[in-house]
Amino acid sequence: MPNILIVDDQPCVLELISQELMNDGHQVDGFTAAESVMRHLRSSRPDLVLLEPFLHGHDGWELLRHIKKQAPDLPVLIVTARKSFLDDPRAYLADGCFTKSFDFSKLKQKVAALLSRKQIPQGTPKARSHAPEVALADGF
Repeated sequence: MPNILIVDDQPCVLELISQELMNDGHQVDGFTAAESVMRHLRSSRPDLVLLEPFLHGHDGWELLRHIKKQAPDLPVLIVTARKSFLDDPRAYLADGCFTKSFDFSKLKQKVAALLSRKQIPQGTPKARSHAPEVALADGF
């Protein structure tokens, strides 16, 4: 089964995206802090990373650079609500970009396209969130 690593500093967004991807049969690991991601990547090899580059108190762009330096073949999809990243030259390190929306079908299409580059065994979806549990707000 595909293993997707999600990095977003908003726990409710992390949970929402995780649930959507698990519904499609993906295993998901979620993190809200860049330091935790780097420790996790030393012991685990995800098939795809979804990264919010505008992390509170952390440089998500630096995290992207580090991921690509350590694992150049690991696909990284930028997932952010900010449209200002479109002109940012650092975004070219990523394998794609997606602007957050309530329509998850386009995100799922991008995820499927990036994962189709590999043969990944299927199984029962699992989630391992490394963020505090948070109740989802209505409407998001």
